[in-house]
Amino acid sequence: MYGRKAVTGAAALLSAAIVAVGCSSQPSEEEQAGTIRLAVTDVQGMEELQREYGAFQAVFEEKSGLDVEFFAVTDRTAAAAALQADRLDVVFTGPAEYVVIHERTGAEPIVAIERDGYRSCVYTRADTGLTSLDQLRGKKVAMSDIGSTSGHLGPSQMLKDAGVDPTTDVEVLTVGDAVHAALERGDVDAVGIGCHDYEEFMAADDPAAYRLIEEGPILPPDLLVGRKGLDAETVTTIRTTFSENFDELLSAMLEGKDNAKFANAKLVEVTDGDYDRVRSMYQAVGVNDFSNFLGD
Repeated sequence: MYGRKAVTGAAALLSAAIVAVGCSSQPSEEEQAGTIRLAVTDVQGMEELQREYGAFQAVFEEKSGLDVEFFAVTDRTAAAAALQADRLDVVFTGPAEYVVIHERTGAEPIVAIERDGYRSCVYTRADTGLTSLDQLRGKKVAMSDIGSTSGHLGPSQMLKDAGVDPTTDVEVLTVGDAVHAALERGDVDAVGIGCHDYEEFMAADDPAAYRLIEEGPILPPDLLVGRKGLDAETVTTIRTTFSENFDELLSAMLEGKDNAKFANAKLVEVTDGDYDRVRSMYQAVGVNDFSNFLGD
């Protein structure tokens, strides 16, 4: 099925990345002292990482007394591989990515940042006559990227909750940023996407030409996770720094041009169990045995 094929490919990539990173030399204890190696899974390349999070780095270092060493990764699989190889200490990542990283590496939540209005939306053209999710049975639905929390897993779970199996009852097309264009052209009958993206599409188009079918519940928050075995003192320092200086840290994050999604975000406490909803979302797209998905 669609979901099973997608995640099997991801498992192969993750295993390959772990082998590659595991061959790297390990930093000495002296090199690691007082320093945390930080990656952000949705930022590619050191230059972009510095541009988007340089201001955050400066504020965090000032408030925590820790040095931050940026570690560039290409995606969640590379981050998981680096964590497992002890080349990385902390990862800032999304909920779908966290579930993969946790299952592979044992990384645990440190702090979580809940985005304002972080939901999934399913919408259609006004002329389709579609008004409910159950009417999408037998239709084509565009979503963004495989494994995206708000643009794939969230809408898939919404369909599942409405009694529509996203792996068999609809044809899901993952087309990235072209979701709205696909709907405009009539290539698909509906779109499942993050609500912020939906709002941006409506702001740039004629909202009267479209109909919001359903808005999903708030999704689990983004989070900083620490590698298995990260010392308790460092974890406590990170938590305390965020709890005592969150407004300043958030303001610094928002200096990154692609971080507007964190506007009005809140610092929240989470446990691994808060991400069981995401595990259910994976099951909605055909991942019924997560250990097999991860290549264990």
